Amino acid sequence: MNIEKYKIDEHNGQLAGKHQQKLNYLTSEFSGVEAVIQKLVDFQIAIPSWALGTGGTRFGRFSGGGEPRSLEEKMEDIGLMHSLNRSSGAISLHIPWDIPKDVQKIRTLAAQHGLKFDAVNSNTFQDQKDQEHSFKFGSLQHVNKAVRKQAVDHNIEVIRHGQELGSESLTVWLADGSSFPGQLNMRKAFQYTLESLQEIYAALPDTWKMFVEYKPFEPSFYSTTIADWGQSLMLANKLGPKAYTLVDLGHHLPNTNIEQIVALLLMEGKLGGFHFNDSKYADDDLTAGSIKPYQLFLIFNELVEGMDARGMNHATGLGWMIDASHNIKDPLEDLLQSVEAIMIAYTQALLVDRKALAEAQQNNDVVRAQEILQNVFRTDVRPLVAEARLRAGGSLNPLETYRQLKVRENLIKERGAKTVATGL
Repeated sequence: MNIEKYKIDEHNGQLAGKHQQKLNYLTSEFSGVEAVIQKLVDFQIAIPSWALGTGGTRFGRFSGGGEPRSLEEKMEDIGLMHSLNRSSGAISLHIPWDIPKDVQKIRTLAAQHGLKFDAVNSNTFQDQKDQEHSFKFGSLQHVNKAVRKQAVDHNIEVIRHGQELGSESLTVWLADGSSFPGQLNMRKAFQYTLESLQEIYAALPDTWKMFVEYKPFEPSFYSTTIADWGQSLMLANKLGPKAYTLVDLGHHLPNTNIEQIVALLLMEGKLGGFHFNDSKYADDDLTAGSIKPYQLFLIFNELVEGMDARGMNHATGLGWMIDASHNIKDPLEDLLQSVEAIMIAYTQALLVDRKALAEAQQNNDVVRAQEILQNVFRTDVRPLVAEARLRAGGSLNPLETYRQLKVRENLIKERGAKTVATGL
């Protein structure tokens, strides 16, 4: 399904008056608004190919109607979404869930929808059809060298697929670990993992990056071989300048200070990117900003300060991607909400008075520092996000447009009510 531009324009026309009033207020309240809007226009968030179907839990998956039945249909859905919000101009593939059968066709389709290929993701946390060795007891850490080689070879294959599509980064997430004390030798497991990653790293093209993701638990519940940002950073430092730590917001124990983590990783030049989601208890994979919007803002506050300190391009200096699993929501609506929340937090961070905050910090004025941050956080910056979308050719209110145009109903008519998305 494609959304004709005139339908978006018609919807925008209905909202234009109120939008301009709200925008005028923000323009009068903050300086440098034009520069902020341009940064928002440039900022793109990659959508993972596995997020277009209904997600699930360990207990069940309730598929929705009109789910994409192929990589092509997933790309069509992201293109549709991008036409509405103009901030979703990249797709991240998970191999082998979404291996292109016709590379040129896929590249042409991406160009038609204005999409680029973000990081490619390997999968050694599942056994695939006709796989010789099982990953039940680990992959890159496995005690059997043949299993480790199989995992390494898979990652190198993923790099090859990424090269064909124009991607320039590989994300490695491991389920490796142990569920019971004594199950493995933790030191050897880490050493095996490093050796395996070194083989993969050696296969990286010169312009590529490797993102090493971490997670404290699940599916292993006693130890995880790459359990936290320190272990990921240790690996990245040992691997070399093309290796970075990837931060998934759900991959932290409760009350972890994620904003401090990203500040220090940025300081060290080893922050590679993000997987955005939200959580109440653990790796809940909920819509970004749905539970802890203030934390999301605080993270972006450190990101903006740290990127500016290093002279980094906000749009291209780091990898930005959503990684959520939506079991009860329309996947496209969930993604539209996540992108909106991310753009809001980014906008708020851009509006922080850095000079005033630095003065408050220098004077140990704790109350003033808190007020500076919270005043911005409590400001409704959605008109600035909407204005950026409008200037880029998108909708002032993507979710409302999506519903008014009955997109999901039309997808069900095209694909059927019982379709199940590939992957997962």
